[in-house]
Amino acid sequence: MKQELAFEENCDERTLMLENRGQRWKMSLSIKHVHYTRYKMSHRTTVVFMMLFLGGFMTQELFSQGSYNGLNLGLGNLSRLSKAKSRSISPENLTGEKGKGGMATEGTGKKAARELGQGWKISPSVKMKANELFTLADIRGSGAIQHIWMTPTGHWRYLILRMYWDGESSPSVEVPVGDFFACGWNSYAHVSSLAVCVNPGSAFNCYWEMPFRKSAKITMENIGDEEVTVYYQIDYTLTDIPGDAAYFHAQFRRQNPLSYKEVFTMLDNVKGWGHYVGTYMCWGVHNTGWWGEGEIKFYIDGDKDFPTICGTGTEDYFCGSYGFENRAAKQYQEFTTPYAGMPQVIRPDGMYNSQQRFGLYRWHIMDPIRFEKDLRVTIQALGWRSGDRYLPLQDDISSVTFWYQAEPHAAFPKLPDKDYLEVR
Repeated sequence: MKQELAFEENCDERTLMLENRGQRWKMSLSIKHVHYTRYKMSHRTTVVFMMLFLGGFMTQELFSQGSYNGLNLGLGNLSRLSKAKSRSISPENLTGEKGKGGMATEGTGKKAARELGQGWKISPSVKMKANELFTLADIRGSGAIQHIWMTPTGHWRYLILRMYWDGESSPSVEVPVGDFFACGWNSYAHVSSLAVCVNPGSAFNCYWEMPFRKSAKITMENIGDEEVTVYYQIDYTLTDIPGDAAYFHAQFRRQNPLSYKEVFTMLDNVKGWGHYVGTYMCWGVHNTGWWGEGEIKFYIDGDKDFPTICGTGTEDYFCGSYGFENRAAKQYQEFTTPYAGMPQVIRPDGMYNSQQRFGLYRWHIMDPIRFEKDLRVTIQALGWRSGDRYLPLQDDISSVTFWYQAEPHAAFPKLPDKDYLEVR
C-alpha cells in the first residue's frame, strides 16, 4: 500500500492519502489541541498516530468500496467480503446463468426421473459421440475459473481438453483430460495436492485459478471411436481482474521412445512474460534398473547452451530422494503431497502388463520459475550401465507443463494423433 502524508502549514489538519489497487482515498483529521511543533512529533510518529486513529474508518471504507475482487483465495482471506458473483456451469445449467439451474426437461437422467419431473436430476451428464467436439463452457465477461470437477468415461487420452481466453483463436490449454488431472496412464491414481485432486472412483478436480477479462471457452473433443459420458461442473466467479494477472496455459508432449542420447523437451518456444507453475509426467521405463538420474533444466530469457536453473536428478526434482524407495519393503513408494508426488506406480504383472510405469507431479506454487522474454524446459533420461556409467535411456515419456503468461502466446506444436497418444 502506498502512503503519502501532507501537512497544512498551520498543522491543524493532517491529510492522509492512501492508494490501493489503483483506488485512492483521502482522509483528513482535524487536530484542535495538538500542535506538531509543540509536541515535537516525528513525521513517522504522526503517520502511525493518524493510521491508528483512522483504522476503523479505513477498514469500513475499504469494504464499502468493494476493493476485494474475490480471487487469490486462502484461509487467510476467506472471511473477506466481495462483490464478486459466484457462477457454475454443468449439464444442469449449460450457460451458468443466474437462476437457470435444474430446469432441464431432457437429458441423461430423464428416464430415472420420469415419475418426479422437472428439477429432479434430469440432466446430470452429457453424451459425446465419436469425433464430436463439445463446448463445456462459454463465458462472457471478466472473471476467473476457480474449480473444475469432472468424471469422464472412455479412454482418457482420447478426450482432448482445450481452453481459450478472451476470444483467442488458438488454445492456451490443449491436453488429454487424464494427463491434465495427473492420471495420464488411463488408470485411476489417488492424488491429494493443492492444484489437482483425484478422488474415488474417477473424480478429477483442479483448483488452478484461470483469469479472463472478456471471455472464457472450454471445449472437449472425443477423438475416439466410441461414445462417452461426461459429468462435469465448472465453478467460476465474475469479477474485476487486476492488470498484472496473467493467463493460464498448459501443453502436452510425448516421445515414445525417446531417441538415444537426446533430452526430452518438455516445453520450448514460450515467448513473453510469465512464470512456470507445474509439471506432470508419465514415465514408462523400457530398461531394467533405475531410470531417474536425469537432470531437469530451465533455460530462461536467452539462455543457450547452459540453463539458469539445473536440477540434480529426476526424483530430486519431484521432491523425493534415493529412487523413491521404501527401504523396508524394497519397492517404489507412492506418495502424494500438496506440492509434489508420485501417486502412481504401475508394476509389471508377469504377463501382458509388462512395463513399469510412473506418474509424477511437481507444482511450483511456492517457487514459480519466472521469465520475462522466453522459456525452455528439458529433462534427461538416465539410468546406469556397467562400469558405474550413466546409460542414456530410450523411454516412453510424456509431460504436461503448466504456466501463466501475458498473451499472446506462441503457437503450440501439433498434438499427436490418436494412435501416438494411446497408452495400453
